[in-house]
Amino acid sequence: MKKLVFRIPATALLAAGLIAICVTPVAWVAPGLQALYVLPLGYAYWVVRSRTTVTEEELVARGLFGSTTVKWSEVKSIRLVQKGWLKAVREDDTEVTLPAVRFMHLPALSVVSGGRVPDPSVVEEIAEEPAEESVESEK
Repeated sequence: MKKLVFRIPATALLAAGLIAICVTPVAWVAPGLQALYVLPLGYAYWVVRSRTTVTEEELVARGLFGSTTVKWSEVKSIRLVQKGWLKAVREDDTEVTLPAVRFMHLPALSVVSGGRVPDPSVVEEIAEEPAEESVESEK
């Protein structure tokens, strides 16, 4: 069974560490400001949790607070939204955001889905009939 998991790159966790370092001077100015450390922790949790798992039968989009499973038979189309992110459009026109899936991932998505998602990088060549050559007979 083919399975592909799209995740936010782990290097994004470096940003959580940088945010924690930048929050430190402010967090210790007054009592209670230590709650600012929730920001980098929440961001790190989002990076680790958000992913899209694609199999031959279904899509599983896992977000911050839950996950959504969509069977391929329920998918009407894949929509490109701002900055190259993708959303799956169901038969009832509701949309499911596919975390960490971008336009550049469409060829891989096409392979795993068994061709249900067309690969835009494949250019279909139009079969042309061979040109007839006219042969002039010499007299």
